[in-house]
This record gives sequence, structure tokens and C-alpha cells, in this order.
Amino acid sequence: MASRKKQFRYESLNDSKSIQAILKAITSGIAKGKVSFSDGDEKIVMRPEGMLDLKVTATQEDGRNRFNIRVSWQVDDGRANKKKSLFVK
Repeated sequence: MASRKKQFRYESLNDSKSIQAILKAITSGIAKGKVSFSDGDEKIVMRPEGMLDLKVTATQEDGRNRFNIRVSWQVDDGRANKKKSLFVK
């Protein structure tokens, strides 16, 4: 089974108010079940559903501060996940 990978990446320098607006848009999209990311050239649409995995990390080192928020989930594509039987001799 071939895997299809779509990726979107955006990076820019923003003030805290702009970042707050982006985070609010993301949380609103999660609540509605549809999050769209676009920069005019690239676009990706995601539909969070079911149980979501949340990972938060934070670091402070030499005056540099960083936190990362990762949300992930598995989409049920309707195909049965046939697991092969294990045979041990």
C-alpha cells in the first residue's frame, strides 16, 4: 500500500497578538472538526476526529525560550486493518 504524504510548513516572525489569533483559529477549527492551513501557494485541510494525541514540550536555555504543541490523530480510512497472525515454533 503506497502512502501519500501532504505537508505544509510556514514560518515567520510575529508579535504575540498575531500568534494568539492563529492559535485561536486552530482551536476553533479543532472544535468545528476542520482545520485549514494555507499561505496562498500551499494548502492542507485536516479533519480532527475521535481521540487526539496531545504533546506539549517547553525548554529554556541560555535566554532562548521555546514551547511546542503537537496534536495528532489516526484517520480511519474505512479499510479493515488485517493483522497477520503470529506463529511461534
